[in-house]
Amino acid sequence: MRQASNAVARAGLANAVEHNADQESQARGIVARLDRLPATRHIWKIVFLLSLGGCFEFYDLFMTGYIAPGLIVSGLFVKTSTSIFAMNSIAAFVAATFLGLFIGTMGLGFLADRYGRRRIFVVALLAYTLASILMAFQQSALGVNVFRLLAGIGLGVEMVTINTYVAELMPKDLRGRAFAITQIVPYCAVPVVALMSWWLVPQQPFGLDGWRWVVLASAAGAAIVWVIRLGIPESPRWLVTRGRLDEAARVTQDIERVVERQYGQPLPSPVPHTHSAPTVERRFRDILKAPYLKRTIMMSVYNAVSVIGFYGFSNWIPSLLTSKGINLVHSLQYSFLMSIALPLGPALFFYFADKIERKWSLVGASGAIAVFGLAFAQQTGSFGLIVFGFCMNLALTIMTYSFQTYQSELYPTEIRARAIGFVYSWSRLSAIFSGFLVAFFLRDFGANGVFVMISSCMVFVMLLIGIMGPATKGLALEDINR
Repeated sequence: MRQASNAVARAGLANAVEHNADQESQARGIVARLDRLPATRHIWKIVFLLSLGGCFEFYDLFMTGYIAPGLIVSGLFVKTSTSIFAMNSIAAFVAATFLGLFIGTMGLGFLADRYGRRRIFVVALLAYTLASILMAFQQSALGVNVFRLLAGIGLGVEMVTINTYVAELMPKDLRGRAFAITQIVPYCAVPVVALMSWWLVPQQPFGLDGWRWVVLASAAGAAIVWVIRLGIPESPRWLVTRGRLDEAARVTQDIERVVERQYGQPLPSPVPHTHSAPTVERRFRDILKAPYLKRTIMMSVYNAVSVIGFYGFSNWIPSLLTSKGINLVHSLQYSFLMSIALPLGPALFFYFADKIERKWSLVGASGAIAVFGLAFAQQTGSFGLIVFGFCMNLALTIMTYSFQTYQSELYPTEIRARAIGFVYSWSRLSAIFSGFLVAFFLRDFGANGVFVMISSCMVFVMLLIGIMGPATKGLALEDINR
C-alpha cells in the first residue's frame, strides 16, 4: 500500500512539474508573439486611443499655470502674500495639484497591478474629470484647492496606468516611437488650453469667470471615455502575471488577427525568449533589492529634481513673464506661442526614438533645458522671450518622452505599475514644494534667480542618468528585467 501511495505521489508531482513547464512555455510564447508584431495601423490605433486619455491629463496639468492669473483677477487668490504658504496663494494651488498627484501615484499605483490596466485607465479618467467639473464651481480658494487635490489623485493614477499599459502592449522595437506618440497627442492639448486661456481668462462669458470655462472644457473627456475603452484590449503581459494564460492567449490572438490582415502577409515567426516569463507575482519590496535598487534610487532622485525644472517653467510661464513687466494679455499670448513647441518635441524624435539610446536622449534634453533656461532669463524683448521659451518647451517635451519611456522599461510586469508609481511619486512630492520654491526665488531673486535654479537641477540630472542609467534600447522588457 505504501509503495502504491508513493507511486501515486510521484506521478502527481511529475504531472505538476509538467503542467508548470507547459504554463511557462505558453507564457514565454505569448511574450514572444507580442514582441514580433510589426508596425501596423492597429498597433498605432491602440497607442493613439491611450494617448487620448493623456490629453485630459496634460490639459489639466498645464492649465495650472495658464489660469493662475485668472484666479488672481477673480479675487479668489492673491498675487503676493505675506506667507508663500497661504491657502489663497498660487503656490498653494500648485501644491494642491501635486499633492493629489503624489497620493495617486504613491498610494494608488497598485490598483492597475491588482485590477488590470484597462479598468483602472477608465475609472481614473472619469474620476479626475468629475473633480475638475466640481472645481469650476467653487467660490473659495479652499474649495478650489480641495477639488484640485481630488483631480490630482485621479491624474496620478491615470499617468501611471498609461505608461504601464503602453510599455506592455508595444513590441520591443516600437516602444520608443509608441511613447513618442503618447507625448505628441497629449501635448496637442497644451496649445489648446493656452489659446483658450488667452481668449477666456481676461473675460467673463455669460457672467462666469473665464478661468472656470477653461476648467469646464476638460469635462469633454467624460463624453468620449467609453469610446476609448472599447478600442483597447487588456494587457496580455498583465494577464500572464495573474495566471490567466488562456485569456492572455485570446487577447494576443485577437491583436495578431487584425495586425496580420493589415500587414498583408504572414507575421514573422516569434523569436523564443530564453528568460523565464513571469507567471507568479513578485512583491513590491523587490524594487529595493538588486538589480532594481540602483534603478529605484536613480529614478526617485531624478523625478524629485527634474520636476523642479519642468514645472518650475511650465506652471509659471505667465507669472514669470508678468514679473518682467509684461501685462496679463500679452503674457498669455506669449505663453500660447511658446506652447506650440510642446507637441513638436516628441514628433521631432518619433523617427529616431528607437535608434537613440534612451538614457542619452534624456541626458541631452536635460542639458538643452539648462542652456535655454539661462538664455530665456536674459531676454527682455518679446522676440527673444518667445524664441527661447519655444526652445525651452521643445527640450522639456523631449526630456519628458525620454524619461517616461525609460522609467517604464526598468521594472518587471508584475510590479511595473507600483514601481512606476513609487519612483514617479517623488516628482509629485517635490512638485508640491517646487511651487513654493519658485515663489521664493521669484520674490527674492527675480526671474533670473528662478532660471539659475532650474539650470542647476538639469545639470545634476544629466550626471545622475549618465553615470547610473542602464541601456534599454531594443531589448525585450523581460530581458531588461531578468
